[in-house]
Amino acid sequence: MERIGNEGPPFNKGLRGGARRAVRVSPQALVSEGYLEPGRSLPLVLRPAVEGLDLAAWAGANRDEVERRLLEHGAILFRGFDVKSPAQFERFMQAASGGALEYGERSSPRSRVGGNIYTSTDYPPDRAIFLHNEQSYNSTFPLRIVFHCRTPAAGGGETPIADTRKIFARLPREIVERFREKRYTYVRNFGDGFGLSWQTAFQTNERGEVEDYCRRNDIRFQWKDGGRLRTSQVRRAAARHPRTNEAVWFNHLTFFHVSTLDRDVREALLAQFAEEDLPNNTLYGDGTPVEPAVMDELRAAYLREKVSFRWERGDVLMLDNMLASHGREPYEGERSVLVGMAESLSWESVGEV
Repeated sequence: MERIGNEGPPFNKGLRGGARRAVRVSPQALVSEGYLEPGRSLPLVLRPAVEGLDLAAWAGANRDEVERRLLEHGAILFRGFDVKSPAQFERFMQAASGGALEYGERSSPRSRVGGNIYTSTDYPPDRAIFLHNEQSYNSTFPLRIVFHCRTPAAGGGETPIADTRKIFARLPREIVERFREKRYTYVRNFGDGFGLSWQTAFQTNERGEVEDYCRRNDIRFQWKDGGRLRTSQVRRAAARHPRTNEAVWFNHLTFFHVSTLDRDVREALLAQFAEEDLPNNTLYGDGTPVEPAVMDELRAAYLREKVSFRWERGDVLMLDNMLASHGREPYEGERSVLVGMAESLSWESVGEV
């Protein structure tokens, strides 16, 4: 049962149809704030407390306060604001975070809806998508990722989230130290009939452009027979958030490891490919395998912190991509959830733990 509590008047700008100016609303504020369940502060839930409140206008007028709340909680669920269209969602992205980014160096299939707004991952509905931080394997990644529910699934289809600060704190120190020293390697193989083609992943048909991109982004590459491609990149598994200085577990290490796949999918892939030829896999940064017990610890830490909630039509969920990981639960029926990414950040600008 959803409960909204701790209501107060922190935001008072952004009425639909008016200029962005201070508006005194007493004793009721323009938004109420609270949580989905008592004692759970992820996500913070904001609802309109007055009729006719335009989310994009309100978010633009209160951007600094939204930022403060987001850095505190890691995730904000905007519920009841009557966001109906991709255009409205894109307006919110522009107002709240400076506009949506193009989806580059792709690892999952998505369809562009308009501008830089995309469908969430086009993945079989009967499969779960494990928790991860968007594009953390890239040399640059979005600091913000925002979801908009146009059509909630008839059953399932939640977008679970987890606080990466708490995940980091749960992990045994020896595991954190091992990855601090070794980092991890993400290996991709393109052109073997599974996953995205390199043409889709890099959005080009020219090998030279792929090679230039890889050199600029610290990615090793190897062309194989038949136009197939193998890439590998070494990345950090943890970082310090650039605005809060908190230690976060920020990576795709667990998500892309072969052992995280559903058993039937994993067995089918391993029956067809040697481990070095898998479509996606992760290793220690020195190329040695990550021990099964370590992978079990990593998955357990995510799952202990996982928070799920039912989507409602019109919901907008804004995440700080470094403070909150996200995934997707299996679902039944039609489901439409859009996504936009914003505020590009480079690994070079992020402090080490």
